[in-house]
Amino acid sequence: MAQVSVKNITKIFPGNVVAVQDVSLGVENKEFVVLVGPSGCGKSTTLRMIAGLEKATSGEIWIGNKMVNDVPAKDRDIAMVFQNYALYPHMTAYENLSFALRLRKFPKAEIESRVNDAAEILGIKKLLNRRPRELSGGQRQRVAVGRAIVRKPQVFLFDEPLSNLDAKMRVQMRTELNKLHTRLQSTMIYVTHDQTEAMTMGNRIVVMKDGIIQQVADPITLYDKPVNKFVAGFIGSPPMNFINGKIIKQGDKFFFKEDGFKVKIVEDMYALISKYEGKAVVFGIRPEDIHDKLFVSSASPDNTIKAVVEIVEPMGAEIFLYINAGKSSFIARVGGHNKHEVNQDLDVVFDTSKAHFFDKDSEVIII
Repeated sequence: MAQVSVKNITKIFPGNVVAVQDVSLGVENKEFVVLVGPSGCGKSTTLRMIAGLEKATSGEIWIGNKMVNDVPAKDRDIAMVFQNYALYPHMTAYENLSFALRLRKFPKAEIESRVNDAAEILGIKKLLNRRPRELSGGQRQRVAVGRAIVRKPQVFLFDEPLSNLDAKMRVQMRTELNKLHTRLQSTMIYVTHDQTEAMTMGNRIVVMKDGIIQQVADPITLYDKPVNKFVAGFIGSPPMNFINGKIIKQGDKFFFKEDGFKVKIVEDMYALISKYEGKAVVFGIRPEDIHDKLFVSSASPDNTIKAVVEIVEPMGAEIFLYINAGKSSFIARVGGHNKHEVNQDLDVVFDTSKAHFFDKDSEVIII
């Protein structure tokens, strides 16, 4: 296995379309790194440049101790798993798994050993004589992953490999890929637009937007300490609530105020937030940090507001409440035991110790 390092890589397509802009990233040996972001953010283009399927306009790409900018894809010692599986329809699963090895004229005994080992790891030994049309989507994806495993590459690259699977199969395959990484102790780079996949799979997550890296961090840091409004809103389901308002001071207390309500800011934040007194900011709070007053033993009046329930989404163990207060709407995640109805008046409590504040213009985090 090997480290991967990209240094100031840029990709400009014809028509001066900038897909990736000055991206630098280091992936450690045996690390599982996930690139995540909305469609068109440059994550797949970055992966394809590492693979050698796209040529970087500028910058350097290193695999191990070798710069590979001018090395053909077939000689980079990487294996890539695609969204559409890319299996040969006329070949059996065994023939698909062994194809790259046969091209390289590996001994028959070694081919058989590698294929059987991969099939054992992925639980597809009984499927080796079937053709792709005789396999389910999840089984085809296992074959595609197995084809990468048999090559024993330095680096595994995954380009949205689960996006064609149904929801249940995606959850199962996420688990399988995590187990695979633990078992193989491989360097893996994984691209997805699904932030749930990113949070559950990556040792570190790279959040991208408009071809630029916004933040690189482990999942918990990314969730708790986003560097800007985009990362805060992209990571988390349901997403973080954002409310435009301003910081005001009453006596010796600071508050966030919007036309429909105001909430007290915790004292630990005063040193930073005082610089924004009288200024417009964006208040951010996650759905799980908004509570029904009935279930809060010591609710402060300063952090309690009156609201109206607009939509109730039962999710089993929890309920998503879409709430309106004044000119603002937001989502609260409450326990499944809570009984709420549409148009119900509700007192909600904001846990402002978990609040985030963003500069209105730059959208960079203040706190």
